[in-house]
Amino acid sequence: MRRPRSDSRGQTLVEFALVLPLFILVLLGLFDLGRAVYAYNTISNASREAARVAIVNQTPPTIEAEAVKQAVGLGITGADVAIAYNDSDPTAPNLCATAPFGLGCVVTVTVTYSYTAATPVIGQIVGTIPLTATTEMPLERTCPDPPGLATCP
Repeated sequence: MRRPRSDSRGQTLVEFALVLPLFILVLLGLFDLGRAVYAYNTISNASREAARVAIVNQTPPTIEAEAVKQAVGLGITGADVAIAYNDSDPTAPNLCATAPFGLGCVVTVTVTYSYTAATPVIGQIVGTIPLTATTEMPLERTCPDPPGLATCP
């Protein structure tokens, strides 16, 4: 009542050896996808917080410092932060050409980051991915203040 032996004794091991690298590649891809989502969320938050500073204090080093502070885990520098002022009403006179900016201006803060995958195999497949986050907010206060008024924060 013995069963005859089949010729598939090593079949399971061979299938496992073929599937394991693909499974590990998928796991590493999920890990790198999570890191990319984290990086985008971080620069989005940095852009938003820098714009919040810019609506009350239009000093570029202060705005850049806030963005750098919020994205400390990514190594963002001031060169990765772009600040622009635009008129909210195109028919109004140009209030946003030079500082001090008028209350009709909208500040645009853009933070860029070049994402590189942590795992070399995934990095070879996807390469470097440029991530950009932009936030626009209307000015609430002009700074630097006119002479004789309180100083900017």
